[in-house]
Amino acid sequence: MSKSKKIMMWIAGIVAVIAIVLVGSGMYFFHVAEVRAPKAFINNASVKKNNPTYIYDATFNKQHKEIWYQTTPDGLKLEAWYVANPKPTNKTVVIAHGFAGNKNKMAMYGQMFLNLGYNVLIPDDRAAGQSQGNLIGFGWTDRKDYVRWINQIVQKNPQVQIAMFGVSMGGATTMMTAGEKLPNNVKVFIEDCGYDTVKNEINFQAQSMYHLPLVPRFPLVDIVSGISKVRAGYSYGEASSIKQLHKNHLPMMFIHGGADKFVPTEMVYKNYAATQGPKELWVLPGVGHAMSFEKNPVMYASKVQSFLDRYFH
Repeated sequence: MSKSKKIMMWIAGIVAVIAIVLVGSGMYFFHVAEVRAPKAFINNASVKKNNPTYIYDATFNKQHKEIWYQTTPDGLKLEAWYVANPKPTNKTVVIAHGFAGNKNKMAMYGQMFLNLGYNVLIPDDRAAGQSQGNLIGFGWTDRKDYVRWINQIVQKNPQVQIAMFGVSMGGATTMMTAGEKLPNNVKVFIEDCGYDTVKNEINFQAQSMYHLPLVPRFPLVDIVSGISKVRAGYSYGEASSIKQLHKNHLPMMFIHGGADKFVPTEMVYKNYAATQGPKELWVLPGVGHAMSFEKNPVMYASKVQSFLDRYFH
């Protein structure tokens, strides 16, 4: 065998090993990111009594909840809680939860909106809580599910006025839903600490959580995105809050912690710039990820109410 042929075989072997390592790593990180399973890096501790939001959480947990369902076009049965306000109203808010969360985790926000005079619908996303599914949608597949939840509300009450609200991944879900065709009953959106694109968020987490340098982070994120396209039906680049916001002309409020180290604060400015309707931005200095409500529940509720009151009658 000639020397040049040996070199070519040696190079081919190295390339094959690198490819195997990258694909194997891609499958691992896809499982971490998208496959339904407990996520060790997510805090799922219950709200403690000394937490300012505890009373909201505890009060909502005592509310009577109707169980609503929908079946998705791909055959998944999804579940949601509906809580009617004690004072009859045509105002309803739809609440979207965060990554590896569920409707239980949004109880404090549910009570906040009940206090503000709204009915509340809180779904479990696909692959979360009591809903079926094994692959997390990062808001992108979920946006279509939320359109169906909204349509279900309208079918039950054609006079309803609807707001949508979400935190973290739920914030991104809210922004992604805003770019869809929606009934005129939908009046406003409020998002708290949602990311701009799934690709940017995954890339940030690969650097933040695993300290991966640009190489191999650059090909690895694209490999995981390709696996997602095959298995979940979407790539990380197409799953974009910004792209959806370019199609939104309804009012939207953006909330973000100024010291967010999970969804970088810089993302909210890109989202804010992208939306095409009336908008408001509230960045809380020194506040971490999804901590804005806990930091000052009374002020948070007041800010939200002030925004909603401009568009609801």
